[in-house]
Amino acid sequence: MPPRPILSAFDETAARLRACRLCRDAPVYGPPLAQEPRPILQGSATARLCIASQAPGTRAHRTGQPFTDPSGVRLRAWLGLGEAAFYDAARVAIVPMGSCFPGLDAKGGDRPPRRECAERWRDAIFSGLPDLELILVIGQYAQGWHLGRLEGGLTGTVARWREILGEPRRPRVLPLPHPSWRNNGWLKRHPWFEAELLPVLRAEVARVMGEPDDRDH
Repeated sequence: MPPRPILSAFDETAARLRACRLCRDAPVYGPPLAQEPRPILQGSATARLCIASQAPGTRAHRTGQPFTDPSGVRLRAWLGLGEAAFYDAARVAIVPMGSCFPGLDAKGGDRPPRRECAERWRDAIFSGLPDLELILVIGQYAQGWHLGRLEGGLTGTVARWREILGEPRRPRVLPLPHPSWRNNGWLKRHPWFEAELLPVLRAEVARVMGEPDDRDH
């Protein structure tokens, strides 16, 4: 028999996470997850860009692939990446705060990410990503984890993007709002996001990805 391949620390953690049923079988915060858990993440030990997101949505839960919805289309446009580059696990890690779809609330929106997931898995996941150069923290839950206390909430945090990106941390961190259509009003009220932040975001992503323009044609 051929020798079994040697797994990286990230691959080992990812395999254990994908088998995790903590939020259903032994929940710590609130009732058990209503549906069968399907942990979703992407990455490898060689990834240089990380998208620290919130939690999979209904379509991602069905397909097993993150951002397979209009939010993903918008996010890829923000980054200047086509699908092939976006889903290249050797270069791009996608690590949600909650790896499973958390279910819907009474208004039809997604529930917050399960807190058990980040507490149990997040440190181990990031310890297996030694080559990261840039983490894009999307939404208040990821921003709270990676940046600590949010001054002025999500808007105040994203508004300080120059300061945060320029801090002497490695990997560097850049805060973003969630690309959901539910944030259309926020985007209209804050035109500086598209005019000032997006050009820098695309330039940083192109630099980290190693190509001047990685969009599919």
